[in-house]
Amino acid sequence: MATVPSADPVAGQAAHDAHQAAHGDHPTAATYVKVGVLLTAITVAEVWAYYVPSLVAMKGVFVTLLLTLSAIKFFTVVAFYMHLKYDHKLFRFLFTGPFIVAGMTMMILMFLFGKLAIRLGLLT
Repeated sequence: MATVPSADPVAGQAAHDAHQAAHGDHPTAATYVKVGVLLTAITVAEVWAYYVPSLVAMKGVFVTLLLTLSAIKFFTVVAFYMHLKYDHKLFRFLFTGPFIVAGMTMMILMFLFGKLAIRLGLLT
């Protein structure tokens, strides 16, 4: 029967250190709990804002608040749960570059079709 050679503790520590240097520190369970509490608090704030009639009446402030809170939640989920914060900068660029292009394209199309709808009399 073949035996498995015992791992050299010094070589194992060196491999672990090389892995940490290449991949950075990954979050602990406590970090995930903190992120979960933050996301829950933001969600509670969004729901609370919906039930404040004076805030809902101020459409510009209300929509801006909800979009800002949603953006914070999105970037928090991407950074921690998708591990983008801990990945190589190339992966971060490969995600954020197309995301920015898609966001700008959506904004441009909304602007163009909004102007078109106004000219056609579909919006007042």
